[in-house]
Amino acid sequence: MTNPRSLPIPRDAEVSGGTPAALPAWNLSDLYAGFEDPALVADLDRVEADAAAFRDAQAGKLAGLSGDVLAACILDYERMEEVLGRVMSFAGLSFSENAEDGARGRFMQMMQERVTAISSSLLFFTLELNRIEEPALEQKFAASAALARFRPWLRDLRVFRPHQLEDTLERLLHEKDVTGRGAWNRLFDETIAGMRVAYADKSLTVSEALNKMSDRDRDVRAKAAEGISAAFAKNQKLFSLITNTLIKDKQIADEWRHYPRPGSYRNRSNMVEDEVVDALVGAVRTSYPRLAHRYYALKAKWLGLPKLMHWDRNAPLPDQDDSLIAWPDATKRVLEAYAGFSAELGAIGQRFFDNDWIDAAPRPGKSGGAFAHPTVPSAHPYLLLNYHGKTRDVMTLAHELGHGVHQVLAAEQGYLMSGTPLTLAETASVFGEMMTFRAVLDATTDPRRRRAMLASKVEDMLNTVVRQIAFYEFETAIHAERRNGELPPERIGEIWMDIQRKSLGPAFDFSDDYAVYWAYIPHFVHSPFYVYAYAFGDCLVNALYGVFREGGIPDFQQKYMELLRAGGTKRHKELLAPFGLDASNPAFWAKGLDVISGFIDELEADPT
Repeated sequence: MTNPRSLPIPRDAEVSGGTPAALPAWNLSDLYAGFEDPALVADLDRVEADAAAFRDAQAGKLAGLSGDVLAACILDYERMEEVLGRVMSFAGLSFSENAEDGARGRFMQMMQERVTAISSSLLFFTLELNRIEEPALEQKFAASAALARFRPWLRDLRVFRPHQLEDTLERLLHEKDVTGRGAWNRLFDETIAGMRVAYADKSLTVSEALNKMSDRDRDVRAKAAEGISAAFAKNQKLFSLITNTLIKDKQIADEWRHYPRPGSYRNRSNMVEDEVVDALVGAVRTSYPRLAHRYYALKAKWLGLPKLMHWDRNAPLPDQDDSLIAWPDATKRVLEAYAGFSAELGAIGQRFFDNDWIDAAPRPGKSGGAFAHPTVPSAHPYLLLNYHGKTRDVMTLAHELGHGVHQVLAAEQGYLMSGTPLTLAETASVFGEMMTFRAVLDATTDPRRRRAMLASKVEDMLNTVVRQIAFYEFETAIHAERRNGELPPERIGEIWMDIQRKSLGPAFDFSDDYAVYWAYIPHFVHSPFYVYAYAFGDCLVNALYGVFREGGIPDFQQKYMELLRAGGTKRHKELLAPFGLDASNPAFWAKGLDVISGFIDELEADPT
């Protein structure tokens, strides 16, 4: 889950695939009826006046307020922030429906500018709260139960206290974001949405072309890869400029804020120590040979190829059932798996299908991949998918529904405390995938189909763990080298290729045209150093699901639901303690990676 005022980044667009009919479309009128909805105009006018009055009444006075009065101020602040979050959710979701539509882009920019201007009046509040000394704040907590309720939010806010700048500088950076990072993000999105990939005699969107990379016909995959490479090569100077500019922009901000390294801000936001992330990255990197290298050597053998090309990475296996799965069947599989674990979980999941909370049909201009957006607690989440009917799409549905259910449950904490750090935001989504996979696997009796399903799951886990940590290593490398000057596209491509070879292993023979594929990953642009959270979540869920399967934790389902309901009120150590797990222990990561290695052991031992 990301900040509710930001639109989440689509999950890797490679995992979509063929187009069934009668797919659901969401209805955003639960937020606003349209761009000129009088309710939207009234909300913005009201909160603009309220924010200015709030600033005039409270600025410079917070340290002297009683605990109860300060708690009332936080409630006022939360109410105003939620209105702004609702507006930006509506604008962002509308834009994601069709980023090629100029009217949507202009509306989102207009809303971003208006919301930024309004929130400038509120910026003093968090900055001033962070200047209250710890003993004085503790006295206020002791005297006010109302304020103590917000202790988790204030705890997380104060993580950034050492990196806080003087108020006028903070306001300047805040207001310039719409013409800085925000504008570069929009340029990236609109460029990707408007790109077309030449394939045979057709012109495909990037998402449609990436989908063909999982086609059974190797010639289809190769031609799609050729078209994708040509399309991104044509635009690589633009993508290189966007990347270089945003990295330099981040470097300047990080130096002013005294962050020790480029990934430190992300780790603070995720409420996880740099050392814990280092342990995860080190554990996965060390495991490249026993995971990706070993599996892809098996895959090359199964496909009868001496070497895999990059367009073979997501190729179906010979025994894999690649028949299209109708949307009602996908819905049934996922909801039965959820309900089989917990009736409450299944019932919450059902609400997404009973209401217009899902947009599943692929369309030109629509955001690729998939995401779940929490919007605001006074509304409900929305899911965006590009459903093509393949098994991977079913797993993507299970994944995003997990996010959605998590967001519904966490909304009980209110706007300020419902957001979950990225390291924990993937818990429910990956757990939902695992539940669905296990339910389908356990119902399959044919040995060859079971092997194909197990191999497909291993590939998904490698995409989530190995590939995302390789992405993290790529980011780390280009951010470090950018400090010595602007990187030309060719150098970015060299770094990309070097890390791909190391992570995926000797089973691959990478062609030179793969060097531009770094350019389509939106995470590098929208949310630097986000990607390790996928690996964190996958390893965490592997360990958590292992505990569930072992059956040693009484009332596991109830404890799991409590974990989801906690939202952002607890850190990872508190949340995992009831399950006997500790992410700061190196053995924790080994336990998660051993699950993937164990699956590969099964595949190696399978004689079929």
